Amino acid sequence: MDAAYEDSVFLNVPFDKKYARLFDALVFAVHDCGFVARSAREVDDSAQARVAKILDIIEQSKFGIHDISRAGIDRQTGLARFNMPLELGFFLGAKRYGSAQDRLKCCLVLDRERYRYRNFCSDIAGQDIRAHKDQPREAIRAARDWLSTHRAIVQMPGGKAIFERYELFRVQLATQAADVHLDPTELTFGDYTKLVVGWLIKNPW
Repeated sequence: MDAAYEDSVFLNVPFDKKYARLFDALVFAVHDCGFVARSAREVDDSAQARVAKILDIIEQSKFGIHDISRAGIDRQTGLARFNMPLELGFFLGAKRYGSAQDRLKCCLVLDRERYRYRNFCSDIAGQDIRAHKDQPREAIRAARDWLSTHRAIVQMPGGKAIFERYELFRVQLATQAADVHLDPTELTFGDYTKLVVGWLIKNPW
């Protein structure tokens, strides 16, 4: 089985500014746990439809972290936001109807509150849904605890330790970015991921 597939974690999460701190924390946690974070933001190709990008990444990823915390009414439009539940559906469909490799896919579902999904997406009852309470610390803990069950050979640090490492990384991020002539306020997903990986290489467990 392809090693890249075995290590890839598709992050199906909101991209709004308010969520950015959780997104950054999850990317760090995934890499600190020895996996590789994948996101639709990694591909910048105007010739490729967004859904095609997402489906390609799902195909290439054994794992998925799906945050449905923004599945609710948008205050500006008055309409529901269902991108994340839709992408979760793609992932579950690939697991059910895909190849033998696809049938080994595993996913974690995150929300602000553990049972909030019952109000808008009750069909996912039975999935492993964890609450992050809109806190990076809780998101890291949930991701770490779940990913640790898929790395039986490696003893991972606990969620508290990874969060403390993440906070240290955040303190050093501006300097690290400046060293490679990047503005920390304008990082692409690729830029940020490379900075995370570079920091982790210099600061192993």
